[in-house]
Amino acid sequence: MRHRVASKHFGRTANQRKALFRALIVSLIEYERIETTQAKARELRRQAEKIVTIAKKGDLHAKRLVMSYVPNRKTMTKLFNEIAPRFIDRNGGYLRIIKTRNRLKDQAPMAVIEFIDYQKKSKDTKSEDKKES
Repeated sequence: MRHRVASKHFGRTANQRKALFRALIVSLIEYERIETTQAKARELRRQAEKIVTIAKKGDLHAKRLVMSYVPNRKTMTKLFNEIAPRFIDRNGGYLRIIKTRNRLKDQAPMAVIEFIDYQKKSKDTKSEDKKES
C-alpha cells in the first residue's frame, strides 16, 4: 500500500536521493535553468521553492537552514543576494516546468525547469554593453 507516501524514490536509497537533489538544487541556483526528466523536475520544484521561501527571510537562522540543503557557499550567497530578493513580493510559484522532448535512448520525458523571471543571456547583449562603454 502507498498510503501517505509523499514523493518518489527514483530507484535510489535515501542518501543517494538526497545527494541527487542537492546537486540538482545547486545547479538550478547556479544556472537558473536546467533540463532534467519531468519526474525529477516536479520533485525538484517542491524542494527548491521551499528553499527560496526560507531564503527570502534572509536572517542567520534562514542561512543555516538553507546550508542543510545547499552545501555550496557560493551558491548560497547567490541565492540570498540575487534570487531571493527578486521574489520578495511573491508568495510562491517561483519556478516553471516546461515539457520539452523525449530522451533519445530511453524515451524518458524531459523538461526544463527555470525561475519564472529567467532571462536568456545572449552574446549579442554582452557585446552591445561593451560597445556602449
